Amino acid sequence: MPKRTGAQHLVDALAANQTDLVFGVPGESYLAVLDALVDAPQVRFITCRHEAGAANMAEAHGKLTGRPGVCMVTRGPGATHASVGVHTAMQDSTPMILLVGQVARSMRDREAFQEVDYRRFFADQCKWVAEIDDPARVPEYMARAYATAMNGRPGPVVLALPEDMLVEAAEAAAIGGAEPARAAPARRDIAQLKTLLSSAKRPFVLLGGGGWTAQAVRDAQAFVEANDLPVGCSFRAKDYYDNTRPNYAGDVGIAPNPKLAERIRDADLVIALGPRLGEMTTSGYTLFEPPVPKQALVHIHPGAEELGRVYQPALAINASIPEAARALKSVKVDATAWAGEAEAAHAEFERFTTPVDAPAGANLSKVFAWLSENLPKDAIVTNGAGNYAAWLHRFYKHKAWRTQLAPTSGAMGYGVPAAIAAKLAAPRRTVVSVNGDGCFLMCGQELATAARYDARVIFLIVDNGVYGTIRMHQERDYPGRVSGTDLSNPDFVQYAKSFGALGLSVEHEDEFPEAFAKAKRARRPAVIVIRGDSEAIAPGRRLSEMGRG
Repeated sequence: MPKRTGAQHLVDALAANQTDLVFGVPGESYLAVLDALVDAPQVRFITCRHEAGAANMAEAHGKLTGRPGVCMVTRGPGATHASVGVHTAMQDSTPMILLVGQVARSMRDREAFQEVDYRRFFADQCKWVAEIDDPARVPEYMARAYATAMNGRPGPVVLALPEDMLVEAAEAAAIGGAEPARAAPARRDIAQLKTLLSSAKRPFVLLGGGGWTAQAVRDAQAFVEANDLPVGCSFRAKDYYDNTRPNYAGDVGIAPNPKLAERIRDADLVIALGPRLGEMTTSGYTLFEPPVPKQALVHIHPGAEELGRVYQPALAINASIPEAARALKSVKVDATAWAGEAEAAHAEFERFTTPVDAPAGANLSKVFAWLSENLPKDAIVTNGAGNYAAWLHRFYKHKAWRTQLAPTSGAMGYGVPAAIAAKLAAPRRTVVSVNGDGCFLMCGQELATAARYDARVIFLIVDNGVYGTIRMHQERDYPGRVSGTDLSNPDFVQYAKSFGALGLSVEHEDEFPEAFAKAKRARRPAVIVIRGDSEAIAPGRRLSEMGRG
């Protein structure tokens, strides 16, 4: 067994797990890994311009593929910058591995240059954090990292790599690639679920969480439609069910359809397949009363620690989503008691997603409705956080699995790097990145990454000169006392051109289709600036009226 350096063992593990893309910003603390990558051309290192962008790309890659997205950063500032992506991966239940260069083993605990105790720093942000002291154990640690990131409730893992360990040689047996373990629900649990559903009068199905597959989506759809059930999706998981199907009732999250919220509150049975039932999905813990909801709750989740964490369910099922959906596909009951409810729920959704008037600026409801009608079914749409996203989520309809990449963590700056990662992973698919002006500039420098790797994303920027969500809440709670929420923006068209991207601007929604067509023909990254107005702060709401009443 030939000796190999810790860095070489690490790269061997990446290759064994079929990791083809690694996102990062180079640092001297892990130069040995960069060197080892030269001899592994099947693992492509994507050089990013900021660690937050790199981490968000890795998170998006994990979300899109179901395999851990990998990010490499240097110690100290590199790791702390990347923590935003780790936090998103944790809240979104996304498999991800962050590899961090670390000070030499002989220098630890001296507050050496850029030294951080990563076990303490990341303890509450990931599933597992460790430091590898022995190069012979690199394969073991990497195998555990991949398994931990995918098993149970998926999530991020952080490994610190002392720079002297990476250059030290040691013998170690190679370990093959990891595959997620999939726990199946017990037959008695499915039988009890069937009994609860048979006795229900107003059932509802809620889909969400991590660990899904395309087959799981198909199996869940078969269960829903066989039993004529109304179905919704959790916050930023709209692509878990075809929004055009007659059973789809909408998504729950920030400012959900009031009719949908009322429907869930009035349900006598909710089957929650996958979601954590956190603050966003439950509208601030109001759709279900904690700790014992008035609805009979069947909570199916791959992480045992989530079951009963906030809500006491009538039936808790600890199972992987693919196995649970497969079992549900065989459940069929008499749906007479709720006949017509699914169709009524979908009709409410259709009314809610009809474009509305906008008092000023380009009408975003019509822009996103046009995209919904004209993008390919498999187009990937990404976004970060801000009021602009409320327009996107309400008026854009997802028709296929893994066409939405958005952070349930509410992290701004996600939309640009996520789109680049998506385009690199799926170059033949149309990828559209939707951003507010504040959100865009948090990772706008990654346009350089898009240009360098020919990632032909179409970036949309809604330019209204404010941090919209914060301004809306400010006007509601402190009317007329503006502080800290105005923005001074660059010329985004010229900004785009400086990176070699196409830059376009539209003043009115009627100009958007032509601009989008030009962007599609550009054969390079393109930026379309949509001139918004802060008065149109949210669908059906005016900023000037926020403080009234």
